Amino acid sequence: MPEGHTLHRLAELHHRRYARHRVAVSSPQGRFATGASVVDGAVFTGAEAYGKHLFHHYGAAGTVHIHLGLYGKFAEAPLPVEPPVGKVRMRVVGPTHWTDLRGPTRCELITEPERDVLVSKLGPDPLRPDADPERAWDRVSRSRAPLAVLLMDQSVIAGVGNVYRAELLFRHGIDPATPGERLDRDTWQALWTDLAELMAYGVTTGRIDTVRDEHAPEATGRAPRRDRHGGEVYVYRRAGQPCYVCGTAIALRALASRKLYWCPRCQACHAGPADQVG
Repeated sequence: MPEGHTLHRLAELHHRRYARHRVAVSSPQGRFATGASVVDGAVFTGAEAYGKHLFHHYGAAGTVHIHLGLYGKFAEAPLPVEPPVGKVRMRVVGPTHWTDLRGPTRCELITEPERDVLVSKLGPDPLRPDADPERAWDRVSRSRAPLAVLLMDQSVIAGVGNVYRAELLFRHGIDPATPGERLDRDTWQALWTDLAELMAYGVTTGRIDTVRDEHAPEATGRAPRRDRHGGEVYVYRRAGQPCYVCGTAIALRALASRKLYWCPRCQACHAGPADQVG
């Protein structure tokens, strides 16, 4: 499932290409035909992301809410428009480009108040300037749930997925099973700051890179990571491979129906800011 940086990249792209223009909106597949007919020909007033949710705003005509889920994907192309291929849920055609949306979990026309209700149920998004980390800290510090679960809970922090979750805990030398209530405030602040910087870098590059310079292929002589997810990471999808820091085999187990990756040695216990890995 795409993580928050992907949705913010899409929001920036769509805002740049379609905002302040009248656009043609259709649903070649037919499943969004009613909603598309309402905003077709309206001015695309802007796009924004909140966590893993994308919003296309059309002023008084409403807002299109999109959640990509596991299989959703946008395909972008410059004009001229080509015939739809496959099950295109929504097509947006602007002055210079067009985009097709396929396979989303949600693609629906909602009102601004409905958008606000949806967002109110989410935790702060580290990529948004209006993010309040205190809201997340309040939830984390009072919870007995493992940090590995809390970081993936969208009502605690919006936009974090399996990759950022695993990598953030490794970078700070924290056992994924550490209960939220055992986390000290300084460590929380370090986690939040690091997460915001990592995700912002992901928005810029379009990939998740979490490996520090001293552990990168250029510094160590190892081969670059080859994986469909891209990016240089410490533990994600590296089960059984040696840790770049200590050489211990990366561990894998299921937690809350998701795969959890960590280093049993580097993350043997809770660590404060002075004990961060690397």
